[in-house]
Amino acid sequence: MEWMANSKRQDIRKVMPEVRTIISVALNYYTPHQRPSTEEYAKISRYAWGRDYHKVMHKKLKALTTWLQGFHEGIQARYYADTGPVQDKVWAQKAGIGWIAKNGNVITREYGSWVFLGEVLTNLELESDRPHTEHCGTCTRCIEACPTDAITQPFVVDANRCIAYHTIENRNEKLPQTVTSDLQGWVAGCDICQEVCPWNQHFAKETDVAEFQPYPGNLAPKLVELAQISDQEWDRQFPASALRRIKPDMLRRNARANLDAFHQAKE
Repeated sequence: MEWMANSKRQDIRKVMPEVRTIISVALNYYTPHQRPSTEEYAKISRYAWGRDYHKVMHKKLKALTTWLQGFHEGIQARYYADTGPVQDKVWAQKAGIGWIAKNGNVITREYGSWVFLGEVLTNLELESDRPHTEHCGTCTRCIEACPTDAITQPFVVDANRCIAYHTIENRNEKLPQTVTSDLQGWVAGCDICQEVCPWNQHFAKETDVAEFQPYPGNLAPKLVELAQISDQEWDRQFPASALRRIKPDMLRRNARANLDAFHQAKE
């Protein structure tokens, strides 16, 4: 997570010196499909079921910036969607979209935390919305549900214990034993802390973005098949997908780690 130390994340003017306003946006990606519950199937996080969100968000953000710049030739605008040194969750809360929850995700009243975030930086000076207030209350379901205790205290997530971090970002040949014993089938991300959240259980709504509907192979891939997937099969199975960040050798590693953990649990 060294990218989080980028000094530009602490001073938005280092990203765009002329910036006067940050327009924060959120896009609902939830689909109501459910994964099979048996151990033979791999689990992929909902955010990666459909088309790569970067491609979807960038198309929409580009249209927004073009519209803004059309008002006057002196208007500057540039956009980001998890693609630059911008603290998207911080700005989303400041803009009134939602609040940063105890599991580190932004929760919105309208859609829960099943949202992608993006920003448009502009030299236009616009009236600011009010920052959102925090509404987790005394709830600790996400903390209690995390199998690896990655949420070490409210609002603090230790990436070294996080299943999502290790299955997506960890480039090592093997995953740490402290994580592999509790993978529970996850090979790409982890939705446990979101699935137990009352805000998601009560307010999640199906997205109207057709591109976020799951690709056929993403809902119920088998662990044994992913454990031996070839580079060519990986390329065919995950076109235009955020899962392409998880390279074939990593996906095979993640699947094998799950199979080993299930095997050891039965011994």
